[in-house]
Amino acid sequence: MQVRTILASAAAAFLVATPALAEQGDWLIRARAIMVAPLEKSGPVEPSFPGAHVAVNNGFSPELDFTYMWTNHIGTELILGTTKHDVSGRGSLDGLGKLAHARVLPPTLTLQYHLLPAAHVRPYVGAGVNYSIFYSEKATQALDQAIGATKVGLSDSVGYALQAGLDVDITRKVFANIDFKYLDINTNARLTTGSTVNRVHVNLDPIVVGFGFGIRL
Repeated sequence: MQVRTILASAAAAFLVATPALAEQGDWLIRARAIMVAPLEKSGPVEPSFPGAHVAVNNGFSPELDFTYMWTNHIGTELILGTTKHDVSGRGSLDGLGKLAHARVLPPTLTLQYHLLPAAHVRPYVGAGVNYSIFYSEKATQALDQAIGATKVGLSDSVGYALQAGLDVDITRKVFANIDFKYLDINTNARLTTGSTVNRVHVNLDPIVVGFGFGIRL
């Protein structure tokens, strides 16, 4: 009886210890809360405000991503999420505060390498490409009052993406996730006020930090 009890306990411990794994043919679906923190650098706002530049605040959003495992170690991940950001004036435009609002949708595809696919804690790294779409651009009331009714447009961007993350088992199917990305995003802003058009080039280059949970299918 004692031997049976020991064997049963060992079997139960083995089942509990069995990792969620990341195997060839699996789908890994994650839901994360993300913070998008631009490391922005902008040029002058020309021709009207050569002594000015702009800053972009952090954005927060839910995100959904899908990973397909081509082998036990190699997967591809598609990341979908959108964030809203405020654009503020700096330099000679500092006194106006917020100049505009915009949303960005940066679908990102990465090729990942999973270092320890059979472990309870599974780190991965990745690299790929993002295509960033800007939409819902709108000037603030402060900008309109200062220079007149202004239409804002931001050009879309294509750039590279770098990634590092960690999956940690909760059950065989469910795991926690932490993920870091660097996205190369550049845009040209166009501010049209009557017959006057001002332009500014902005390197956004955000760090994206995500925390969430995933499931293996």
